Amino acid sequence: MSVALLMGSDSDFPRLEPGVALLKKLGIPFEARVLSAHRTPKAVVQFVEAAPRRGIKIFLCAAGGAAHLAGVVAAHTDLPVIGIPMDNPPLGGLDALLSTVQMPGGVPVAAVGAGAGGPLNAALFAARVLALSDPALAQRYAAWREDETAKVAKKDAALQAKLTTG
Repeated sequence: MSVALLMGSDSDFPRLEPGVALLKKLGIPFEARVLSAHRTPKAVVQFVEAAPRRGIKIFLCAAGGAAHLAGVVAAHTDLPVIGIPMDNPPLGGLDALLSTVQMPGGVPVAAVGAGAGGPLNAALFAARVLALSDPALAQRYAAWREDETAKVAKKDAALQAKLTTG
């Protein structure tokens, strides 16, 4: 395994699926778990402390509301932690975003934006970190970027064609 994707609730999973799909596409091994900083704190600590023995190199932690999961994980590991603030009601993720980025000095948590792009960006950030020591992953990531660039170029060409004929 390389990545541990933790979520505070199974209701977060549908919004995390784009990141999961990207991890799969890039061939990054991962495990996903529902663990709550508040409801299962002992299980979180046990999971985090055992993770390096399973080959985990980076944590992605998705949580809404108080969003303490990433901070609790970071408090129990020296591995990189990326917080994914979930855009839950009533504040649309602002509460989770602020909780994720307001970590005290000495407990680092990287954070991506709340909303649809967050899970994908977390997976991309994890891929970039892992690619630093994995040349094959670096090549797969570069190919993915080239594909994304080609998609945008194709959309631009279609728009230009529509504007000149319409």
